[in-house]
Amino acid sequence: MQDPLSIATQYWGFTSFRPLQKDIINTVGILKKDTIALLPTGGGKSLCYQIPAIANEGIAIVISPLIALMKDQTDSLKEKGIKAIALPSGIPYKELDALLDNCIYGNYKMLYVSPERLQQEIVLTRIKQMNVSLIAVDEAHCISQWGHDFRPAYREIFRLREIHPASPIIALTATATPKVLKEIASELHMKDPECFQSSYERPNLVYTIRQTPNKRELLIKGLTQHQESAIVYVRNRKSTVEIAELLNQRGIKAAAYHGGMPQDQRNKNYAQWRDDVIRVIVGTNAFGMGIDKGNVDLVVHLEIPDSIENYFQEAGRAGRNGQPAKALLVYNQNDMLRLDNQFVKIIPQLADVKWIYKKLNAYFQIPYGEGADTTHSFNFSSFCAAYQLPTVKTYNTLLSLERNSIIHLTKVFSKRARVLFKQSEMALTYYLVKNPGLEKVAKTLLRTYGGIHEQEMAIDHNLIASKANCSIAQVHQALLRLDTDDIITYEHQSFDTSITFLVPREDEHTINVIARYVKAQAQKKQEQVAAMKAFVHQQQQCRTISILKYFGEDATTPCGRCDVCISELNDQPKRAVKSLEQLLLDIISKDQLSSKELIMSLANLNKSAENRKAMAFRESDILQTLKTLLAKEKITLTTSNRYKIK
Repeated sequence: MQDPLSIATQYWGFTSFRPLQKDIINTVGILKKDTIALLPTGGGKSLCYQIPAIANEGIAIVISPLIALMKDQTDSLKEKGIKAIALPSGIPYKELDALLDNCIYGNYKMLYVSPERLQQEIVLTRIKQMNVSLIAVDEAHCISQWGHDFRPAYREIFRLREIHPASPIIALTATATPKVLKEIASELHMKDPECFQSSYERPNLVYTIRQTPNKRELLIKGLTQHQESAIVYVRNRKSTVEIAELLNQRGIKAAAYHGGMPQDQRNKNYAQWRDDVIRVIVGTNAFGMGIDKGNVDLVVHLEIPDSIENYFQEAGRAGRNGQPAKALLVYNQNDMLRLDNQFVKIIPQLADVKWIYKKLNAYFQIPYGEGADTTHSFNFSSFCAAYQLPTVKTYNTLLSLERNSIIHLTKVFSKRARVLFKQSEMALTYYLVKNPGLEKVAKTLLRTYGGIHEQEMAIDHNLIASKANCSIAQVHQALLRLDTDDIITYEHQSFDTSITFLVPREDEHTINVIARYVKAQAQKKQEQVAAMKAFVHQQQQCRTISILKYFGEDATTPCGRCDVCISELNDQPKRAVKSLEQLLLDIISKDQLSSKELIMSLANLNKSAENRKAMAFRESDILQTLKTLLAKEKITLTTSNRYKIK
């Protein structure tokens, strides 16, 4: 095996490793031991498998949940002269076949795949023929039902262990509680894994939370104070565009980034931000995983995240170069209600799971005791419409059924469409007079999506159908007609997919088998939201200490920089006077003492380590406090000038 540090120097220009990197690389690369690496965002996780992959003979299999991350890493490795290949979705069979052949015969060092790819027999068959040096599982918390980004396909990764039992596995993540770490090791069939865990503390990062009725003005202020690169997180795609437009109007170069925009535009916006052509990227929480941009000195959350795990990971994208950086979360009281509406009220309860499962079987007319291993074409929108089901909760319920191995969905289902109105308002009015049957859909679009005249926007068929009081099919037909008549541009793709029933239909008995898991998952989500709300609201404990304790790390030393610590510092004189009053009353209640004797008593008390912080009082403070206590008639002076309780 080549020397790891010489590889790091040759390809990355590093002359030393970050904390724990060397130990992790040696364990998985030299000792060939299964390894769990829990490193903070920006802690250099990628090198922990890339260097062993380069140093050893064969090819490393890297499982990653994000196509964008695969592309970034393979492009970066290729630029360095390292042969790497990725298998994104949508590749024709012949091309996939050729790429897998390259992995076997082309001396490649790394193969990046999504966990879903491992469900294809052609991929597993070819991996059997490869000389696999190691198996790297990135974002490994996704394997755990207790993790914050659970992905059912991660549960199939253990099949690589069966194919290549001698190849070491390295699981990497930035955020995992002890419970999640235990499940990672179990689900990957790891053999006595070595666990390397760095502290969650980010000493260069300042956590600040502000409540304000005007979040956008506070955002502008924050961006004005910080002149380096920044990320702004919002909840939905529409907000990314609105906030980016606002910032540009205020002279701050910004761009939106979300999954609904065309791939080329998304890549362009990211590249301009990465290369500092623009300063601010405004994205949903899908943005940033795997992004290693060092000069981000501000991350702003304009919405409250659904968990401390997600907040910590997103905030941690600031200050990766080790320089001082800030994580700012701004909220108003409505955001707390929104948090419940978006994440708590849509959590599927056991009754929801039973009801949706029953409707699924009815929809596909599956007889009792049958249906196992049958696959059906599945149109999610039509299913919801047939039974008047709420789309978000139904979607989450189907995910719960998949998570618990009752059904399998071949891909995330959604109907995606983008619309731009091309004609002027006058021309549109004239057209609708002549075509009254299209008026409801057209006007609903205009009322629902502000700015759809100026730019192409992603639309929701379900929402339009609901507001226009018509079916999804009618919305689609109306849009096709408007597009044909050159009134709009209508780009649409149907991602409705197929569903496979994995067990026979046994109605309540089927769900009762998984009932405890459904309840536990619902409870976990509620606990995560509750913990996030408590973190935002509390003003007594240092933000860093709160985060460390959440992840099971002992912490007692305040950071001295977060909003809570600063507030306490600003309030210290007032708190000190109050503390001094009480201390003087306690001492005087035990004995009658002169002012000099009281000063000496406090000085002696100050020598005690546990009281040192509270006892640092000047003589002038003591004398002034005695006068205050006299004025309040809590103490009095004796004839010998000694103080006593009145």
